[in-house]
Amino acid sequence: MIRIVIAEDQRLLLGALGSLLDLEDDLEVVGKAKNGDEAIQLVKLHQPDICIMDIEMPIKSGLDVAEELKDTDCKVIILTTFARVGYFERARDANVGGYLLKDSPSEELANSIRIIMDGRKIYAPELIDIAYSKQENPLSEREEQVIRLIAEGKNTKEIANQLYLTTGTVRNYVSIILDKLDVSNRIEAISRFKEKGWFK
Repeated sequence: MIRIVIAEDQRLLLGALGSLLDLEDDLEVVGKAKNGDEAIQLVKLHQPDICIMDIEMPIKSGLDVAEELKDTDCKVIILTTFARVGYFERARDANVGGYLLKDSPSEELANSIRIIMDGRKIYAPELIDIAYSKQENPLSEREEQVIRLIAEGKNTKEIANQLYLTTGTVRNYVSIILDKLDVSNRIEAISRFKEKGWFK
């Protein structure tokens, strides 16, 4: 019997997923978590073979949990709606067993679990395509320093002080960053930079 913990913050999906997997003769759902922290606790408690996780969850994301479970016997499957290269790369670095999209049929998920238990990895084909068409980070080293400080919540003056620049120079950098990332404000810039997997 393959023992499974599921972590998903949408209760309806959590219940449906648990019920579907329990219908399989060789699969047993031993725990259901609503956030990443609960997932870690359930894995410690039940010692499952597989932990299926959403990415965007409260407290700890699915990728945070995958990184924590990297050196344990519990194999991780990321099940998400996000086909983003940055997420996919982080998942691969965390050595996840599978990275599948939520719109995959349930029997495909059950089969993927069996294949992953045999020691193989499964990635949704869409993700492979995205990974190979990956764009290079267009920002210079200095521009990257600026966007990191913006992401930390620093304002123009604080960034200028930290990088020993004038506020005018920082504004120029911000303008170049927005232009290069093809966005209209700082929030969008952070979001785009993150989405592309350029925050290392």
